[in-house]
Amino acid sequence: MIRANAAAWQAPLTAPGAARRPRPDKWSPLEYGCHVRDVFTLYDYRLGLMLTEDDPLYPNWNQDETAVADRYDTQDPAAVAGELAGAAETLAARFSALTGDQWTRPGRRSDGARFTVETFARYLVHDPVHHLYDVTGLPHSR
Repeated sequence: MIRANAAAWQAPLTAPGAARRPRPDKWSPLEYGCHVRDVFTLYDYRLGLMLTEDDPLYPNWNQDETAVADRYDTQDPAAVAGELAGAAETLAARFSALTGDQWTRPGRRSDGARFTVETFARYLVHDPVHHLYDVTGLPHSR
């Protein structure tokens, strides 16, 4: 699902006007793409913690602050498309390599939410799928 989602992001990120917001209160395809790229990168980091530490507490991540600090609105859409694809492949490969008891290893968010690697994987899927729908209006459930 991660790989299919990343592939579906390529068209909106390389389309003319990818950096243009459809409304002042809604992110552009570029800004959503930056966010999804960063989600894939963050989840790879957190998954690494879960696989190497006992019940790690993930550092907090404020996605809104990141969007402003990293200037999502000024990044190059073609570069973001490539970075998103690369981050997705890294994360998908790590999930693909998991075996047996690794799926039950725990981890925690700073707000107290607890996950196993399996529930963490299920939780992850929502964000990139939802944001692809935000950009394209088409559900991608592959």
